[in-house]
Amino acid sequence: TSSHTRVGILNNPSSKIKEDNTAIARGILAAFLTQNNDNLKSFLSKLSKEDTAKSLAAGTKIVKFLIPGMDGDTLEKKYNTLGLDLIKTQQMYCQEVLKLLPGEMAVISNGR
Repeated sequence: TSSHTRVGILNNPSSKIKEDNTAIARGILAAFLTQNNDNLKSFLSKLSKEDTAKSLAAGTKIVKFLIPGMDGDTLEKKYNTLGLDLIKTQQMYCQEVLKLLPGEMAVISNGR
């Protein structure tokens, strides 16, 4: 409800990080890196649905889930070129610095 709120996501997967099991994580990261805030919330809501995860795992292209107004070309390019190193780095940070177990979730707040 505030224009001063920021959201970030760190991935902490419980399984080995591979191209075929990171479709949602890469989609979220690509959206954060390429889209404006107006489209980001709606797109992330769409990506978080179980049907979307199953469809992406079955090989559906990420562009099928775009919402009107999104820059699909830029998102698709970033999605397809986003390496797994970023997700591995986030996983290491979650486990080594935040002391989370693999797959464990947490909410971190840094506000006034």
